[in-house]
Formats: sequence, structure tokens, C-alpha cells
Amino acid sequence: MREKLNVEQLKSKALEIRRNIITMLTYAGSGHSGGSLSSTDYGTALFFNEMNIEPKNLNYKDRDLWFFSIGHVTPLIYSLMAEAGYFPKNDLLLFRQFQGRLEGHPCKKHVPGIEVSAGSLGQGLSVAVGAALGSKLDKHKRRVYVVCGDGELQEGQIWEAAMSAAHYKLDNLCAFVDYNKLQIDGNVEDVMGIHPLGDKFRAFNWNVVEIDGHNFEEILAALEKARNFKGRPTVILGNTIMGKCVSFMENNHKWHGNPPSKEQAAIALAELGTTLEDWTKRLAES
Repeated sequence: MREKLNVEQLKSKALEIRRNIITMLTYAGSGHSGGSLSSTDYGTALFFNEMNIEPKNLNYKDRDLWFFSIGHVTPLIYSLMAEAGYFPKNDLLLFRQFQGRLEGHPCKKHVPGIEVSAGSLGQGLSVAVGAALGSKLDKHKRRVYVVCGDGELQEGQIWEAAMSAAHYKLDNLCAFVDYNKLQIDGNVEDVMGIHPLGDKFRAFNWNVVEIDGHNFEEILAALEKARNFKGRPTVILGNTIMGKCVSFMENNHKWHGNPPSKEQAAIALAELGTTLEDWTKRLAES
């Protein structure tokens, strides 16, 4: 297993990933900003501290399995993968472009390391339940991780999957909910309320851990609790901020599915400590 990053290193890596996200979206001229930025910290902890993965060996039989049920956050997914070494970082500059291979939603056929093509909201937890159950039947020690959005919890399939995971005692399954309280049409509670979310999962017989989804100490502690908890699946409810670390995107649902212009990217990247020109050059040379 690769060396784990400590908290300070994780913070630095998350900053780099947010810079990647803004740069990718700017050149693509399309894509999803808000959720990519709100789930960055959890994704960084997963890829660079928690999971047993070998990006240079895609057929590594003991690898942990990971899925993003919110398949539209590919700016984050691809940034994590590139930083981890699945493919060159300069691929990120061709995100959503015909001459590149990084599509708007993850495609197993074109991107090495993607386990399952994704896009339709509500399906990812079912996929993860199947992977976790299969691993149990095979008596395999791997763990299975899935990232869900709060808006997609309005889908009935999520709760069928949640019921199945508890019924089969899938303690090798850990779900993370990017609980930023916003979706494409506005406030989650206004569209179709899911509160009280923790109580709902407890009623479905899950182990529930509620945290600040931007606090690495809390994220790592929650992952450790999930790893050590036996007999039930764990869900980590990460209270997050849509558009985290970019002032004009934070808590604004209009950034759910919109990219920044070059002028907006300049402001965002200045807040993240770099420029579009400098970060583009860094990625191009990687």
C-alpha cells in the first residue's frame, strides 16, 4: 500500500485538487463546480490516506473498490485519479473535449481505473452494495466506498439499497453523503426534504457518523470508525459547503452545474493561491 499523507499533506493536496478543478472547468467551458469543490476534502482523504489502491496496477486483486454515485463531479474524480497516478495530469486540460478521453461522466471504457460507468443519480449505492455483497460472498477483505449527494437521496432506489446493505450486514461498505444542502434546483429541503437524515439512516439500521466534511481530523476519525464497526454498513454524513474555498461559489446552487469564465477563474485561482496561467503550465508539464 502506498504511503499515507498526514493531515497537513492532505490539506495541501486538497488545495492542488481544487486548483485542478477550476482550471479544468474553465478550459472545458462546461461541467459541475459546486459538488466537485464540496466533496474535495473527503475524496482527498479517501485516495491519499484511506484506500488500498494501486493506480499503476489496475488489476490489483486486493484493491479497495470506490464509486461516485454523483457521477457528474468528474472534475474532482479525474483530479483525484490524476494526482494518484492513474493517468498523466496533462489529460485534465482536455476534460470534456473531443480530443481528450475524460468525459463529463465517468466511463469505464475510456478511463483506466473507473470501475463502473456512472451518471444516473441514485444508482451508485446499489452498485456499491452489490460489490460489497460480492466481496463478502468471496470472503475477500477489501472495503467498498461510495460517495453520494444529498439531492440524490430523494431517489427511492437509494433507500432500497440502504435496506439491502443493512439486511446483509455489509460492514465492509462505507458511504459518504456530501451534505451541502443544495441541488441544481435550489435548497434540498425545498425541493424534497430529507431531514432528519441521520435518523433516516439509523432507522434503516446503518451506523451513522456525522461530521464536518471539510475537517480532515474528523474525516479520518470517521473513516477509522467505519473500518472498525462490525455488523452494519456505515454512512458518514459530511456537512459541507457547495463551492467550498471559492467565495462567489459558496452556498450558491447556481454553481451546481456551471463552470467559471476565465475572468471568474482568475478570481477563484487567486483565492486558491495561484493563477490560471501558472496552474495550466503546471498541469501541461505533468
